[in-house]
Amino acid sequence: MLTPEQFLGFLAAALLITLSPGPDNMMVLSVGIAKGRARGIAFGIGCALGCLFHTLLAVIGVSALIAASATAFTALKIAGGLYLIWMGLGALRSRGGAQVTAGVPDESARRLFFKGLLANAINPKVVLFFLSFLPQFVVASRGDANWQIAWLGLTFTLQAAVLFGLLGYFSGTIGQWLNRTPRAGMWLDRLAGAVFVGLGLRLIVAR
Repeated sequence: MLTPEQFLGFLAAALLITLSPGPDNMMVLSVGIAKGRARGIAFGIGCALGCLFHTLLAVIGVSALIAASATAFTALKIAGGLYLIWMGLGALRSRGGAQVTAGVPDESARRLFFKGLLANAINPKVVLFFLSFLPQFVVASRGDANWQIAWLGLTFTLQAAVLFGLLGYFSGTIGQWLNRTPRAGMWLDRLAGAVFVGLGLRLIVAR
């Protein structure tokens, strides 16, 4: 299990990252606006559950590197830190302007659920993100890193499912607000960018 401090610190970062305007949440809003709340919620929950696949890959990948050598694990940490910093700098340079459109094909809620699940599960960028993001919230003194990563991944998945479900449910209102106030998306991006850069630096310098 995670300590309260470990859980709350991770949850705060996960919430901010999930709320930052990106392809997944913009698509959830688009589906909700075009096809109604039920389909928006179905697509959003599908996207969120795709994170379980990346959690499994993170557990397997980190375990293999730890077993292989300390040097390999250190290389993963440095590469992951640089990747997070790169993502953060891109978000910090954001000028906003994220628009929510309603151009979504007519599909059933069930089909949209599996579409969201598959789209997230096969996204290589999400694989890299999970490999970079989850391990740095592991507390070495608490023992088994694999279980900690698994709990962190489950926490990320559950908060994403709740937030994406809410985005689907309130898609009309939220989509209109984002279209009217693109600067809101810009500042969410910049907050998330600062978190990414900070976490990346922390991952690189941590021993």
